[in-house]
Amino acid sequence: MTDLNHVMLIGRLTRDAELKYTANGFAISNFSIAVNRRRKNGEQWVEEANFFDITLYGKSAESLKQYLIKGKQIAVDGELRQDRWEQDGQPRSRVVIAANNVQLLGGGSASGSGSYNAGAKPSYDKPAYNADYPVKNEGPNYDNPPVYGGNEADFPEDIPF
Repeated sequence: MTDLNHVMLIGRLTRDAELKYTANGFAISNFSIAVNRRRKNGEQWVEEANFFDITLYGKSAESLKQYLIKGKQIAVDGELRQDRWEQDGQPRSRVVIAANNVQLLGGGSASGSGSYNAGAKPSYDKPAYNADYPVKNEGPNYDNPPVYGGNEADFPEDIPF
């Protein structure tokens, strides 16, 4: 049987996304989300927040950056990656989610920060890009950027809302 590494989460951004570029000009966006979980503690239900770091690559990182603001609810589809490094002679590691797809969902935070219009009716049926040509990101292979399912004309310049 083949190994499987697939993660799907819906949560809210805990901070605005950071967009950086490699020396080759490849875009990398880092952000984190909080995913609430309800569990029973005795006779009461309690909310428990879990926090996950997410990395998004390529054109998706560039085009979604302006919409990935603190408090915004998003859906993330990706895979787990373990970053390993050495610090002060000690091996270190952390697990991050390498996003293949990110979709914008409901409203933002109550503060209405950023350019998101919290008063507008959210559209749940519109993906963040053309669903016929989903972006397949292979992670940090910076010499070979991700391949898109169609030509560049199939991807809109701005995300319509």
